[in-house]
This record gives sequence, C-alpha cells and structure tokens, in this order.
Amino acid sequence: MVHKNRMNRLAAVCLAAAIASVAVPGAAAQAAVTPRIDLRVLVVDDGGSSVEAITAELRDTGVPYTRIDLGSGSRPVVNAAFLADTVDGRPRAKFQSVVLPNEDPFGAGSAEMAALAAYETTYGIRQVDAYTWAHPGVGLEYTDNGGYSGTLDGTRAAVTAAGKAGPFAYLGGQVDFEDNSPLIPESYGFMAKPRTGYTSYLDAPVGSGRASLVGEYTHDGRSELVVTFGYNQYQQQFRLLARGIVEWMTQGVHLGQERNYFAVHVDDVFAPDARWNKDLNCTPGDYACAGGEGQESTIRMTAADAVYAAQWQTSKNFKLDMLFNGGAGEEWKAENGGVDALTAQLVADRAKYRWMNHTYTHPFLGCVQDTTTIPWTCTKNSAGAINYMSRAEISAQIRDNNNWAAAKGITTDRTELVTGEHSGLKTLPQQPQDNPNLAGALADNGVKWAGSDNSREPVQRPVGSSLTVPRYPMNVYYNTGTNAEMADEYNWIYTSRAHGGSGICEDNPGTSTCLPAPLDAATGYLDYIVPAEARTAMRHVLNNDPRPHYVHQSNLAEDRTLYPVLNQVLDTYRTLYAPSAPIVNQSMKDTGIELQRRAAWNAAVAANQVTAYRIGKVVTVKAPSGVVAPVTAPTGTKKQLLLGTADFGTAYAGSRSAWTAPELLQSAVTLNTP
Repeated sequence: MVHKNRMNRLAAVCLAAAIASVAVPGAAAQAAVTPRIDLRVLVVDDGGSSVEAITAELRDTGVPYTRIDLGSGSRPVVNAAFLADTVDGRPRAKFQSVVLPNEDPFGAGSAEMAALAAYETTYGIRQVDAYTWAHPGVGLEYTDNGGYSGTLDGTRAAVTAAGKAGPFAYLGGQVDFEDNSPLIPESYGFMAKPRTGYTSYLDAPVGSGRASLVGEYTHDGRSELVVTFGYNQYQQQFRLLARGIVEWMTQGVHLGQERNYFAVHVDDVFAPDARWNKDLNCTPGDYACAGGEGQESTIRMTAADAVYAAQWQTSKNFKLDMLFNGGAGEEWKAENGGVDALTAQLVADRAKYRWMNHTYTHPFLGCVQDTTTIPWTCTKNSAGAINYMSRAEISAQIRDNNNWAAAKGITTDRTELVTGEHSGLKTLPQQPQDNPNLAGALADNGVKWAGSDNSREPVQRPVGSSLTVPRYPMNVYYNTGTNAEMADEYNWIYTSRAHGGSGICEDNPGTSTCLPAPLDAATGYLDYIVPAEARTAMRHVLNNDPRPHYVHQSNLAEDRTLYPVLNQVLDTYRTLYAPSAPIVNQSMKDTGIELQRRAAWNAAVAANQVTAYRIGKVVTVKAPSGVVAPVTAPTGTKKQLLLGTADFGTAYAGSRSAWTAPELLQSAVTLNTP
C-alpha cells in the first residue's frame, strides 16, 4: 500500500497563494523570439513508488530525463539558471516537462517552486503531480464534500469524455484497480469533485455521483496533471495510464516510443513431449526421474488439435509461431506405422502460421552430458577439457531442418533459430560458457537471431555475429497435456512438504511462495493457475516489452491447456484498449532488431550524445551515426526530406511514431508537426 501524509488546509492555501504571486521575469522580452524546448524531462524524485513508476515508463520507452534526488544534500538547486539559458541567441528551456512527487515538494513559498512555476509559465511547460491528496490547491474539493479517501482495491474507474478526447483516447474506457489478494491492501488514494479549472480524465463512482482520480488543473498560466492515488510501476492501473501521462506532459512530441507486444512461440512442433507422472512426481524419460524406467509416456498434438489451432487463430485474430523439429516428427512417424496425420494437417495449413527452426531432432547442442549424476555434468577428455558437440553436428541440425521445411513448402526466415532447451548457449552451473562451436555453426547457416531463455538471460547479447533474443517461459508446463496434470505438477512445486509437495518453495523463499494449500486437481488449473499466468503475461504486454513468450506443442494437445491463458490475455486486452492500440504480434527477428536499437539508443542517451529539441512546430533530432532514434509525434507530422516531405512514422494509439534516422545528405532528423 502507498501512503501519503495529508497536507493541512492552511498549507494548501499558502501554496496556492505563493504560486499565484510568482512573477514571470523576462517573458515579454523573450516573446519576440520563439524559444527552443529541449526534448528532455525533469524528474524530481522523493524516493516514492509513484515517481519511480513514471521514471520507469520514461526509461523503458526511451524518453531522456534528468533525475534530481530530492533527499540528496549535493543535488542541484532548481533555479532559473538550472532550468533555462540561451543557445545561439535563442532562449532555451532545458526540459519539456516536469515530474514532481506532488504539487509542491520543495515547501510552500520556496524559491525553487517559484522558479519552477515561472519557468513553466514562460515556456508553456507542463507538470505532473505524481501523487497528491485532494484539496483546492490542486483544483479539487476536499474528500468530505462528496469524495472518498481510503483503499481503492477493486475500484472500477472509467476514462471520462474529456480523457477519451485527450491523453487517454487509446483506452477502451475501463480502468480496474488491481485486487490480487483480499489480505493485502494494494492501493490507496483520494477521489474528489473538481473545482473551477480542473478537468477530470479518470473518475469512479462515489455514492450517487462520481469523483476524480486523475485530471488536469489549469491555473495561473500553468497546467498540472493531478494524480490522487498511489501506485507502483507494475500495477495494471498505472500501466494503462502510463502512456497517456507521458503524452500529456510532452504535449504529444517526445523521444521514445511505446507499443504493446505479444508473441507466442510454440516449441517442439511435430515432436512428442514427455509426460509428468503424478505418482512418481517426476517425468519418466528425464534422467532425473528415479523409478521412471519403463513408465515413459508422451504427449503429441493430433490432426484435430491442428484444425482447432487454425480455427482458434482466426477467431482471435492472432497468429502463433510454430517452432518445429522436422526430424523428430519423421522419427515419430517411423515408430508409428509410417502415418502422421498431424504433420499432414499442419503442412496443409502452413500459410496460417509463422514458422521457425527449432533444430532437426532437438538434441542438446552444448557440452556432451554425463547423465549418470544428478545434476548432470559435462564430460571431459583425457586432457581435462570439456567435450562439446561439434560445429559440423550443430550446423547439420540447423541445415537439415531448413531443408525439411523447404521440401514441405514451409516458409521460414533462416536468420532465426531457437535451439532445443536453448542449448549451446551457456547453461549454469554446469556449462558456464557457450559451446565454442555454436557461433561458427550459426554463421554457417546465416543465423542472426538466436532465442534465449529470459529467466536465465534477460539481456540481449552477442553469440559470434548473432544476437540473442530473450524469450519468456510461460508457466504452462511442457510435460503436461491435461488440466489435472498441470495442477498436480504445480502442487508438487509450490506446496510445502507438510502438504505433500516437494518443499522447493520452502527452500527458496526469495524466489517462490508456497501455496497455503494444494490446488484442487479438477479445478485448480482454470481457477488459479490460468488467472495468475494471464496476469503475468499481461504485465509484459503492457510494459513496452517485445520479448516473446514460449510454450510447447503439448499445450495445444489433449486438454489444450494453453488456450484459456491466451484467451484471457487477448480478451482482457481488447476490452481495456481501443482499436487504435492493437497488440503488436511480431517476428523474433523484428524483436531482435528492436532490442538492438534500444540498446544503442540508451547508450547514446546515457553518453549525452543525443541532441533533440523543438522550435515552434519544428522538431530536430541529432544522434551519433548509426544510431536510430525513436520519436513520437502527433498525427499529421511530416518528415523533411532533401526534396519535399513525407508522412512521418506509423499510427499507434492516436499518434505517429517510428525509429528514424536522417535521410541521404542530411545530418539530423527534421519533423514538421501540425
């Protein structure tokens, strides 16, 4: 829960009086010259979760910002010289917007707040009050006049007509406050009725009326976005509003861009997956399953499952990525009478999916494993060096699968590859480095993008001339085909020994939490696991995170356990967002490029190598050669070419945005906003 110390009424009145009395030095003298406004945000940070959340939104979308630690004795003083200066004879505002913990973090009547108010008035700079209480100093009535203060868990708020016409037009209208646990208060805040000068953008029912939670307070030549509830960067209510907060504060023109991404990789297509055994509490066929010999069982999609997958895609307007092992499918076919209706159906529907190489027979591509010990170890030669799969063997696994697909008429992008179990990449603790033969094999086959496990390696990195693309594992297990199997294995992992579980959750309290009681085998998957996994996936979707998620073909078989999770994510998303902000379901290659560009951009910003500003309606962006800049601008913006102009960017969430670079013979990006 986020708490806020209530300011008394006298302090609020004093603050309003102090701001109203601020003089605006030099405003008339500067009026004749259009000022330069640098595309950078000033963040005054008090250490609270609300400012931290907005800072995370700026960072994760590529918006440059300067942070002042309010509690630091060595912080700069916010005065006229800090905020503005003159460049080439033109007045310059160093910040295009300001984020404050509340409407006056420096104290009523302070010189710093007076300087900030004068700066905002002179240059038309907007201010966000990250979290404050309801009172007349921010354009609101006190909560005892038709308002409310307290916990907001489960509150169903709504975007107002003004919000839909303004900064939150990309939302569908409904903003529900999370209530994930009845035992823990998760959000606290104030709802109040607007006074003169205040326009509500988000409100909720209070008694027989409605009261505001977010709104714009215009007064004394200044504009503040007033937020009267506490939040953190992970809560859904903030994630829904984050884009609009940035669009409002920057007046729709800023560096950085944001999308809502969701892609799902289905691994092991054509291959069977081993099945969990509820009596042994392990997976026969796995070397670590004691007593599992002779009890192996597998899960593999049928032709009917393939038909359902194609129909589901059409009904949800969402395309799956099929990561295939052609050789494993051929082995299964040979072992089962030479008939394979699944492959026939998927090949017939091949144009309906995206396809990706997952190696021919799904072997482990790292060190040669010794599975006589638990955990397994890497074997070594007589000289004590680790034995690795050879470059030729790895290359054959990639090449043979590509050739198999080509023979079936399946189109793939040969620059993409995900190895079985992400093998070949380092696997801690047994294999602390990549197979030294992996990079060469990738190069032999033209692979530029290699999938990695985000739970082990969340940051993109090079593998020779290739780059990794981290993927999120979804908590829908590869070794289960039914809801009951999912619930049983989940119980084994997440219940204490006293409740019949493995106790892993007890042994690792920092990374997992034990269930209070085992899930019901018949209902636990749909009632508990599905909502939890859908919430996790939705956080990724709403966090400008392009990393794909991965599951396995077994999850499309038997009880088809994956679909309830995907349905909840997609259906919820399309309720929350307007059609102008669709889910971006892109290829792994495009995600790899996105992550590569972000890393280069963030490095350039951190090194102060980016210069960006607007003068009137003209925006100029300069970055180091080879660095592509993310820019967001209003609809109607034109990019200046050597001769003439062109429409800038692509439409998303009511604005235009793109990664952009100077055109031929240009040294900077120039945009003409409407």
